[in-house]
Amino acid sequence: MAAYARPRRFPYWFVALGLKVLVPAWLRIRVEGLDRLPDGPAILCFNHQDWIDPFVMVAALPARPDLVFFGPKEEDMSVGFINRLITWAGRGIPFNPAQTDLLATTRSVQAALDAGVRVAIAPEGRIHAGEQALLPLSEGVAFFALRARVPVVPIGMTGLGWVRLGRTVRVRIGEPIVSAGPSSRLAIRSLTAEIADAMLALVAEGHDEVPPGRVGRWLTELFNDWPEGVRPEPLPPGLADKAPAGADGA
Repeated sequence: MAAYARPRRFPYWFVALGLKVLVPAWLRIRVEGLDRLPDGPAILCFNHQDWIDPFVMVAALPARPDLVFFGPKEEDMSVGFINRLITWAGRGIPFNPAQTDLLATTRSVQAALDAGVRVAIAPEGRIHAGEQALLPLSEGVAFFALRARVPVVPIGMTGLGWVRLGRTVRVRIGEPIVSAGPSSRLAIRSLTAEIADAMLALVAEGHDEVPPGRVGRWLTELFNDWPEGVRPEPLPPGLADKAPAGADGA
């Protein structure tokens, strides 16, 4: 079994406290359902519209127990400011984007959960446009949860389609979904569908706004990596029929 390397305390808390100050200085964060978070380990499933989503999660949620993120997907985590920050703060559980070592990835997630950590995962695998929409979810979340026997907490964030100064961002935490039983193909598919339904309900009140001014557009797209090369049109409400080209899951 892989060992969980707990983040060094100074980098972890420096980044946590810094984001809890800096992010609310730019966005109005409203958190709903904070009391629904389990005290112990859990998988937090959040929708993914923008590069800033994980930073909003850190700013909005408690820092204890440790909150770490599955990914990001890059092979070399020394490339790019965000990757270096994640590595320095000990916030990431890296995985092989080519999926050539799924066993090692599974063991890393299991070790973190066994250590009492909350693991946050964006199960869509990539960013998308559309406040009330989701891309098809990877079944990896359900597999991890069933294998580790931990609850899945759906989280829906709205207001992040464009990063506009002073915009209200709602972070809605749903009821934990208990995962039990063997990680059979049927159980994984059933749990994945249940997670998707819960996440869609949490983003149902979102709405797509017109693009902001030049500064807001620049900040929004600063670190966004659109597989299409440019921002696509917003998806219609609901679960997309299929993932766009270039999408990859957890």
